[in-house]
Order: sequence, then C-alpha cells, then structure tokens
Amino acid sequence: MGSNKQKRILIAPLDWGMGHTTRCIPLIHFLINSGHIPVFAGNEWQRTYIKETFVKINTVFLEGYNITYPNKANPGKFFILPRIPSILNSISNEKKWIDENSDNLNIDGILSDNRYGLHHSKIPSVILTHQLQIQTDCGKRTDMLLQELHYKLLNKFNSVWVVDTESEKNLGGNLSHTIKMPLNYHYIGLLSRFADKSTEEEIKGKPILILLSGPEPQRTKLSAKIWQQLQNYNGEVVYVEGADNIKHPIYVPHNIKYFKWLTHEQLYPLIKAASIVICRSGYSTIMDLVALNKKAILIPTPGQTEQEYLAKSLQEKEIFYSKKQIDFNLPEALKAAEQFPFRKMNLEDSFNIYKKVVSDWVETL
Repeated sequence: MGSNKQKRILIAPLDWGMGHTTRCIPLIHFLINSGHIPVFAGNEWQRTYIKETFVKINTVFLEGYNITYPNKANPGKFFILPRIPSILNSISNEKKWIDENSDNLNIDGILSDNRYGLHHSKIPSVILTHQLQIQTDCGKRTDMLLQELHYKLLNKFNSVWVVDTESEKNLGGNLSHTIKMPLNYHYIGLLSRFADKSTEEEIKGKPILILLSGPEPQRTKLSAKIWQQLQNYNGEVVYVEGADNIKHPIYVPHNIKYFKWLTHEQLYPLIKAASIVICRSGYSTIMDLVALNKKAILIPTPGQTEQEYLAKSLQEKEIFYSKKQIDFNLPEALKAAEQFPFRKMNLEDSFNIYKKVVSDWVETL
C-alpha cells in the first residue's frame, strides 16, 4: 500500500564508462525534491563524482564490473564474448552484496542501472536499461542466444525500465525496440543531467568542444590522436580529458582551454557555448546532446558494438555526424560537418516522462 512516508531508495549504476552514473542524476534530483532519501552505491570514482554533485548524499562502496578494452586499434567483433564469464561473476558478487547488506542499508526500494545482481526477494527492485537487444556483430543466432540470457537476468527484477521513448521517434532504435520484450517493462523516456537547463538562454560562443570519456586504453588512444591534430588547428578549442589520473600537458597552445575533469555543473556552460561537440557515441552522452540541441561528431569506442550501432544509426537519420577512431582526421571531420544536416529530433517532452513512472513506483513501496 502506498503512503506519504519518506522512502530510502538505493541507486546503483554500472561503472562501464560515465554514462550510467550521469544519467542517474535526474533520478536522484527527483527523489530528493519529492522528499525521499537516495542512497548511492558505486566504486570510488563514481562516489566522488556523485558527492561533488550532491554534497549531502549518502554513498556506499560497491565494486564495479571493471571491464577493460583490448589495446588493439580494432578489437574485433568477438571482443565481448570472452568477457561474459567475468561479467557473470561480477553479477554473482553484487547479488551476494545486496543480500548481505540490505538490512544495514535499511532501503525500501532498489533502482539498478544495468547492474543485474541488485535484486532482492523482499525489496521491490527495478533495473534500468536502454539495450534490450545486445549487439554482438556475430550474427542473428548469437544475438538471439545472448538476448535469452539477458532477459533471464532482467526478469529477476520486479520491473524493467527502458530508457527511451516508446514511439517510432526514439534514440535507441533496435537496441531498445525489439519484437520480444522482457516481463513488466515500461518505457520511461529519456534521462539527461542537463534536461532541466535546456530552456536557458544560449551562451554565445564558437569553440569546438572535445569531450573525451570511456574505458581505457581507447580513451587515451583517442586523446593522443586528437591532441596531436590540434597542434595545427588555430580555432578556439575547449578540451576535456575526462580523466583525473593523467599528467597535464607540458605545453597547451593559447587557443586551447584544457581541463582534466569537470563536474556536470562545470561542464554545462561549456557544452552550451560550443559550436560543435566531438565525443563518444555513448547513449547517455547522446541524450545530453539531444537535451541541449547540440551538433556533434560522434566517435564510437572501437569494439563497443552498441556505440558503433548508435553512431551509424544516428548518422543515417542525419541527426549526428560520425567517424571511426582509426581514421579520424579533425580538419576533414569539421569540414564534412559543415555540410551535414544535423536534423533536430524535437524530443524535449520525453525528458519528463520518467517523473510519473518514478512517482507511481515509490507510492507502491
């Protein structure tokens, strides 16, 4: 039975890149504004990032999946398959963690963003995902077998929240819209840490914004490639490494503003002021770009089939321009982007759908 009682909600995003963590920000904001208490679970860098955004939030340590990428320029289509045993082991470990710590956490509900072990027999548990059909690039039979495994994991939760719109006008395409759906699913619209700011007046400016993120060693490889190409670029540039544990460049040209790491509050005006953003094609990054109606050149992480699919799909729809990392050339990409349509998606209303879904769910706790 629902009530107006203040509820404690565990929020735990996957540590595979920054996106799962950043897209939990609007959920945390909404719970706090609704008078409830979010408890954030993540590894050290996730907790640090969230504490910088929500000073008084309760956080607990939860080991991540710690997925690493091959050092090859092109990891190949079988990259993910050998890592499945490690992923399943991480899922088993986090299931043990929630069973052993649920009493001490004193939580009324669980919101898990792509962490498949965080369900509990006595605590209502929801899993968020935008990828119902995992892209393996190994053929339909492999994709179908992996989807069966995926749905077995998803269906252990009381509800599956799909982070996308249900209509034909959506971001995820075949990732989030499949013939066979999991049990008790709900499309909750889009999530962006910047959605509430999207109506603010545009900041005047014209720099290009290089926004790096994602797993190593591919983040470092892309950074080295772009940084070298920038040495012959005379235009205004804002460069965000997306990593705090690296050495600051010895020399930074006068036309480049360089940052290692930024909170989302620090990053927001830089995105607003940018003429174009050059970044990975992570789903959460794409939602941020759509929320702020920004042009972008997407560079998918090599071997991450989801990002490769999204980059290709959104370029075909003429929403964003994309280039592969292996042959990325900054001057050529910027020149091609000048002729690209960059069609607006008009999905502003989709960033508020989640509020009713979350509110209705909390009322049942």
